[in-house]
Amino acid sequence: MRASKPSHGFTLLEVLAALVIISLGMLGVIEAVSQTASNSTRLRDRTLAHWVAMNRLAQVRLETRAPKIDKTSDEVEMAGRKWRWTMEVTETPVKSLRRIDIRVAEADADEDSSLASVTGFYGSAVAPAGMAPSVWVGAPNQNLPPGTEQPGTGDKDGQNPNPNPDTDPLPENPNGDLDPPPGDVEPDPDREEGMRE
Repeated sequence: MRASKPSHGFTLLEVLAALVIISLGMLGVIEAVSQTASNSTRLRDRTLAHWVAMNRLAQVRLETRAPKIDKTSDEVEMAGRKWRWTMEVTETPVKSLRRIDIRVAEADADEDSSLASVTGFYGSAVAPAGMAPSVWVGAPNQNLPPGTEQPGTGDKDGQNPNPNPDTDPLPENPNGDLDPPPGDVEPDPDREEGMRE
């Protein structure tokens, strides 16, 4: 009678241990995929809420009248979902400027919850349309209102036309334009011909 050869297969215990290790690894992979999906959903929600807040801020800024100092709330639909925005307008130390805080959450979320918040400002113009808010000394300004003299010109009430007596006043050419500073490159004659044509 012949002796039987030993078998080289896996024992039941080895197979069970391998299955436990593989299942633990798969649980980790499934958990990571689930976490990524959850994070991307949350990121999408926060992005949409931010867009709702920015849209509301843009609407307020485009209005012709300053928003009332108050707290308001409303619902809006975006991307097939309902969102609730809450806007609080407050005064600032600058009289012509108001602060606008907007918080956005899903419409069915708690009142205190917020997915995104935006802060902006609404202010009135510093100068009338078409006018520069600052007049630079030494630069001619053709847009001054009638009867207004350009600052730095003339000698009224003992004021020196040159605000800085340690330097020479800026030279002007006969056209009223400022001369280029010394050492500047001379204009290209070919370029001037092209401009005349």
